[in-house]
Amino acid sequence: MSIVHVRAALESALAAMTPAMASAWENTPYAPVSGTPYQRVYLLTAEPENIEWGPSHTERGYLQVSLAYPLDAGPSAAATRAELIRATFYRGRSFTSGGVTVVVERTPEIASGRIEDDRYVVPVKVRFYAIIRS
Repeated sequence: MSIVHVRAALESALAAMTPAMASAWENTPYAPVSGTPYQRVYLLTAEPENIEWGPSHTERGYLQVSLAYPLDAGPSAAATRAELIRATFYRGRSFTSGGVTVVVERTPEIASGRIEDDRYVVPVKVRFYAIIRS
């Protein structure tokens, strides 16, 4: 259940950000509203690390937040939100759910914006790790 708690910790922190933003969470229905920004959220995990013998392991991966803004409005609003995510998920910050503590491993990466259909999309990666003790 460690991945469930990792996801819950990170997604809860993202949902608690202000101002709030509409979110398309993984494998849940969402219909974008024309002209309204929203964020698509994915948890991508890496191979677990076993740094010692025994029941513990380290989960690693990143939370991908793709900020989707209306076209032809410039990059400023998306960049501002990306910076807010970076400020919320700063390097070393931790979030806990179900007894699992998730630590932001690095300063979040803000990628270049790109056009996807009717949206200007800026991806933000929040790299994390969580030491799971069984």
